[in-house]
Amino acid sequence: MADVPEKQVKRLRALIQEAETNLAAANELLVSLVGDDERVQVKDVEEIRGKVIEGVFDGQNMVGSDSKTYPVPANYASKSKLVQGDILKLTIADDGAFLYKQIGPIPRKQVVGTLKLEGGHYFVSVGTRDFRVLLASVTYFKAKPGDQVSVNVPEDDSQSEWAALEAAL
Repeated sequence: MADVPEKQVKRLRALIQEAETNLAAANELLVSLVGDDERVQVKDVEEIRGKVIEGVFDGQNMVGSDSKTYPVPANYASKSKLVQGDILKLTIADDGAFLYKQIGPIPRKQVVGTLKLEGGHYFVSVGTRDFRVLLASVTYFKAKPGDQVSVNVPEDDSQSEWAALEAAL
């Protein structure tokens, strides 16, 4: 083992950690698509051990303090009405489960716009701005292109690309 360069060992550890993260993310995505009642149960915080990462919600993922991107289940983001810029805490449990918690909502405002579909993505037009919205939210509210909808956007929405669908009007 002494002959193995330290750089290779570090690289191997990083690759293993990345593979574990990717596997856990894939598992979480599968659960969000097909469901798994056992995995959805709420666990006591004391029971959860593992890696804890804080990050910023970018509209559909969390960008962690480690600069990695972590997938946020669309149903969680939609149900929680996460807004681009919200601070999240991700606990990657020992069993690979991803557990998100919103810990720092940013100031937001509610606006009304028109839902549209372009290039397979949903947008809400508010004045001269278009904000992307999650498909999970659109299907939950049974909204259709042309519908008037209410969305939450950051109070300072000058850099925001995403909105959280609040309701179909």
